[in-house]
Amino acid sequence: MIRLDLATASPTAPPSVPTWALASAGGPSDGDAAFRAGAALGVLDTLARAQPAWASAWRQRLALSCAAASMRLAGRAEDAAALRDAWYLRQAGADPGPAGIIFGAWRQLAGQPPVASPDRLGKILDQLGLHWDVEALAALCEHIDDLARSGRPAPFAAAAIAARVVAMRPDAELLAWWLADLVLAQSLRWPLPLPLLIAQAFGPSFRAEAGGGKRIRPGGDGFERAVCVAFVQAAAQACRLADELSRRAAKLLAVAPKLRAKGAGDVVFLLLNEDAVSGSLTTKSLSRFAARRLFDRLQQLDAVRELSGRTTFRLFGL
Repeated sequence: MIRLDLATASPTAPPSVPTWALASAGGPSDGDAAFRAGAALGVLDTLARAQPAWASAWRQRLALSCAAASMRLAGRAEDAAALRDAWYLRQAGADPGPAGIIFGAWRQLAGQPPVASPDRLGKILDQLGLHWDVEALAALCEHIDDLARSGRPAPFAAAAIAARVVAMRPDAELLAWWLADLVLAQSLRWPLPLPLLIAQAFGPSFRAEAGGGKRIRPGGDGFERAVCVAFVQAAAQACRLADELSRRAAKLLAVAPKLRAKGAGDVVFLLLNEDAVSGSLTTKSLSRFAARRLFDRLQQLDAVRELSGRTTFRLFGL
C-alpha cells in the first residue's frame, strides 16, 4: 500500500490573482499589461513551487485544458471528455490515437523539468505530428538556452520563443505554444512547467482590436502584449482550479483513513496525481469489482466526482 502523508495537504487556501490585475476596462497599454502579468505570475509562482498533495492532479488537469485547445488548432473535433476517454480508458500501453498522443505531449510538459534538448523536442514533434531537420532543431535548442541566459522578463521570453518557432515553421504553431510554457517555467525557475498559454489562444486575449477580431498569432502585431494579458487570465484560472482541487483533496485525505478496502491507498494516491482514474481500475491488491465498490463509497462520502457522466466506463477524479 502507498503511504499517504496528510501533512502534504495544503493547510491554507491557495492564493488568487488580485482583482485589479484582472480589470478589463479598455485595452491595457503595453506597460500596464506587463505589470499585470508580473503580478499574476507572482501569485502563481507560489503554487508552482509548492508541493501539496494535489499538485500533480492540478498540473494534469491544466494539461487537459491545453490539449483540448490544441485540438482546434490541429483541426480536430475532440473535446476534453473525448481526450480523457482516449487516454484513461485504453489498455495499458495501447496507442491512445492521434488526439491522445497530442494530449500526451501536454502531459509530458506538466510532468518533466523545463529542459529543452534536441532528443526531447524531437519526440514532442513526433507527438504533435510535426517534423523538423536535426540542424534546425539544434539551433532552436540553442536559442532557448540563449533566452534562459538573457534575463529577459518571463512573459516576453515566452512570447519570443513562440514567435521564433512560427517564423521558422509557420505550420508548427502547436510547438510554439508548448515551448512558450516551457520557456516561462525556465525563466521563473519553476521545478515543473504549468500548461497555460494555448488555453487562451482562441480567447479575447489574442483577438485584435481592429480587423474584425482576427486572432493574433505568434509574432503578429501586438503579440507580446496579448501574451501578457493571456498570462493574467491563465494564472487566474489556474489559481481557481487549485482552490477547487485543494478543497476536494482535503475531503479525500480526510476520509482516506476510513477506507477499509485493500488497495485503497493506491487509489487515493492516483486520484491525487492524475486528472482522472478509471472506475474499472485493477491493481495487484484491488480487483475490478472491488474498485467499483470503492469508487461508489468515495462518491457517497463526496470525496470524488464522476467525470464522464456515464453509468458505465466511468472516470473519477478530484
